Amino acid sequence: MQLKKKQSIRDALAVATCTLLSGVSQTQATEVNDDRWELDTAILFYSEKDRVEVIAPTATAKKAIGEDEFITLRAVYDSLTGASPNGASPTNTAQTFTSPSGESTLTTQAGETPMWEFRDMRLALGVDWERSTSRTVRDTLSADISKERDYFSGALSANRNWDLNDRLTTISAGLGVNYDLISPEGGVPDAGQTVATAKVLGDESKTGTSVLFGITQVINRRTLMQLNYMHAESSGYLNDPYKILSVVDSGTGATLQYLYEKRPDSRSSDVLFWKMVYHLSEDVLHLSYRYFQDDWGIKSHTVDLAYRYELGEKSYLRPRVRYYTQSGADFYNHSFVNGSVPTYASADSRLAEMDSVTLGIKYGRKVGSDSEFSVRLEQMVQSGKDHPSDAIGFQQQLDLYAELEATTIQFSYSTTF
Repeated sequence: MQLKKKQSIRDALAVATCTLLSGVSQTQATEVNDDRWELDTAILFYSEKDRVEVIAPTATAKKAIGEDEFITLRAVYDSLTGASPNGASPTNTAQTFTSPSGESTLTTQAGETPMWEFRDMRLALGVDWERSTSRTVRDTLSADISKERDYFSGALSANRNWDLNDRLTTISAGLGVNYDLISPEGGVPDAGQTVATAKVLGDESKTGTSVLFGITQVINRRTLMQLNYMHAESSGYLNDPYKILSVVDSGTGATLQYLYEKRPDSRSSDVLFWKMVYHLSEDVLHLSYRYFQDDWGIKSHTVDLAYRYELGEKSYLRPRVRYYTQSGADFYNHSFVNGSVPTYASADSRLAEMDSVTLGIKYGRKVGSDSEFSVRLEQMVQSGKDHPSDAIGFQQQLDLYAELEATTIQFSYSTTF
């Protein structure tokens, strides 16, 4: 492998090193020899069976504005429709819910997982300013904002990369901060209170900070490795204002009442990420592992394997497999027994013990001298404890964790103009 190819891979991995929990994505430090823009566009179609559908066009444009100085503009537009579990447990009778705004009702048949129907749109904009302060030091400053009907988020980050050891080693450090404002329909409900009588509060907010340290190392002519550590802190309103939970009878499992969920008002998390890129004669193997833990009791492991198979000078195939597993939060349960509801409680399935497997394949082809078209198809299956051992009464005959199936299709086109 030529040194130029080593440099390209090392820079690409440095991108991941500088990604913070604020959601800021750093662009690759590439050599630009003219005043042209580098444009990357894509449109993503995401569909969950009987649940959510998303259409998300994206665009990223990068341009040199000086010697070793670049600016990157990013835009994402999401259109979301469908239904999402509201947290209530399935029962052996029909259930009726009133929307948070009080303007509509929902009836769920016996044995079905209760779902809220919704429609939303999100616009996210971002900008990165990247410059080299010396031959071996690169800095990036980023700003991002996103707005949806009931949510606003803003984030800032600063990152620095140091090249050492003849540029075969890169040390990275970053700091990110974010501020979110939550303004749900009907107002923010008083967490932990009965749905029928809960007070409605004003808008709520949360803040977050994250720090990252990483090292990227060219091991030999064929192998590159990366190791990152990230710590994040969040505080403020960390509930989902649309999620409720069922309080059930200790003998029959029948639902007696519904409460709004209540989570702790702070969260601390740590992430360890390792990645290896191995070049064969032509093809490239990508393998990564991610470990996550937080003080809510969640621990997760992610293994991601991809293989880029060159079909010739102009095209390639990239099959991929991803496995994810997590433990449940300390305060999660599918339902809670009357008289024994803890201070913090949630039935949000995203906080439950779960596993998921994703299988995918991507096809890419060069178009002309400096353009590429690609299409990516992935299928994900997520499952949890559908018949947990602590199910009560008739709950033992119900599916308390509905399996999730999702399909992703993405079309991408990149060019220079």
